[in-house]
Amino acid sequence: MDAKEDNKQQQQQEQPIRNTDVPMRTDSESSTDSTMRFVLPSLDGSPPKVVTMDEVAGMLKDLKNMELAHEIALNPEFKLQPYEPPLDSLEGRIKAMVHKAFWNLLREQLERDPPSYDQAIRLLGEIKEDFPQLLSPNNANALSRINATLDEALIRQQAEQGTLDFRSYANFVIQLLASMCAPARDETVAKLREIDDVIDTFRGILETMSLMKLDMANFMVSAARNDIAANSVEYEKRKFSTYLREFHGNVGFPATEDWLLRHRAGCSSNDDIIFNAFRQLLNYPADKEFPELLSIDKERFGGLSWRGQRLILCASLISIAQGVPVISQRRENRVKLAQQLDILVQDVKREDQLSAALDGCYEQIRAFINKALENEQLPPLSEPQQAQIQSQVQQLANKTSPVRTLMANRLDGFVRVALRSNGNIPPPPAGFADFEEELVAFIASFRRLVGYNHAVFGEYFTQLLNGKQPAVDANNGGSSSTNSSNTAGNSSSSSNNNSLAATAAGLAQTAKP
Repeated sequence: MDAKEDNKQQQQQEQPIRNTDVPMRTDSESSTDSTMRFVLPSLDGSPPKVVTMDEVAGMLKDLKNMELAHEIALNPEFKLQPYEPPLDSLEGRIKAMVHKAFWNLLREQLERDPPSYDQAIRLLGEIKEDFPQLLSPNNANALSRINATLDEALIRQQAEQGTLDFRSYANFVIQLLASMCAPARDETVAKLREIDDVIDTFRGILETMSLMKLDMANFMVSAARNDIAANSVEYEKRKFSTYLREFHGNVGFPATEDWLLRHRAGCSSNDDIIFNAFRQLLNYPADKEFPELLSIDKERFGGLSWRGQRLILCASLISIAQGVPVISQRRENRVKLAQQLDILVQDVKREDQLSAALDGCYEQIRAFINKALENEQLPPLSEPQQAQIQSQVQQLANKTSPVRTLMANRLDGFVRVALRSNGNIPPPPAGFADFEEELVAFIASFRRLVGYNHAVFGEYFTQLLNGKQPAVDANNGGSSSTNSSNTAGNSSSSSNNNSLAATAAGLAQTAKP
């Protein structure tokens, strides 16, 4: 089929949509996402889950989704993200085409003489349906007043009598949004008042409401965070025990068992074995299968691993730079250089990115030192000095380089002490003092992750190390052990013109969620 023929067929497919007066919905199959959907975290390798606002609320209330509970408990900054189909996907193309057809039809109807309001009435009805997603449950009175004002029968009666003012309803909705939105959305809502074209105004209203739905969903997450963090460990333990009870004897966790048993040597207790095994997750062997029970956190452990590697690189680079007195004897110079190096390595997340990053770090070190020397009216680095620094920096691309090995051992020792300490985080090891803020954030994240997983699976790990089959309590679905380890770390506890305006203003005090 040639391009001309294909274009003709597409026009034939679109024509009924453009010319029909049949009312079209504005939800995800037409002009906007009336029922907004969100992407939830999922187990490693499984497809993401797409859920509605009501489903999110149910999960948060009853702790129904393990992946969501796990993510909220371990990630203090976790926020839901809206689901949008890819623009080049079939769903994305259909959505874009029908959205455009909806707004074209609405404009065509309103420009008729006399105007037709069928599509406008449907739009106002769907906006009314959206408001429950923007209000908290204790705003039932506000929602009742919104429903009365946006009553379809009343609006249709005004249309039939020729008194319907579509712009006044836009102003009413904008006032509602201004009273409901989070402070961060105030500017967005204010800009809606500056739009002259009524169609563009309503398009902006719907886009703003989508943003506010996202705000409300994340408000619910924030409100539920403490309760989820306090109960998610027991919830995951029950889920795991149920799994053991249903599949006991039919399936095991060989990679988990192998991961633990590899760390028996030199350990005097099961706790030592378990925590040595957790430490290895920061530098996990590429030829070993990742422990099945920790698969939900594989990406998180991997991110922490590279976070640690970047700290090692930064400490190594500063150590090399300190071979020049203007760095070693001037703390202010060392701190500034450390900040610059930290920025330069932030994008390093794979070994094949390391060499280029180190080249950039060398150039920064050389330029910084020469500028510092110039400020003190000293001669710049000689060619041999520059060559020596460059060689040492380039060697850091190899894990076995002396400087990188030294800093890796120091970080490992720091992790070992911090992981077993229930008190304050120990002081940074030599070479890491200039990166203390990042070091503290790194170890806090790692301790939280280890402590959480140990609280969930610690008893099972101990049973594996003792060579015992897990004992399952059929009464409460919990596993039991006669020799369970002490839990290390803490679980994360961590909405006629004058009447419309008056109605909107009267809701201002009750519409804030």
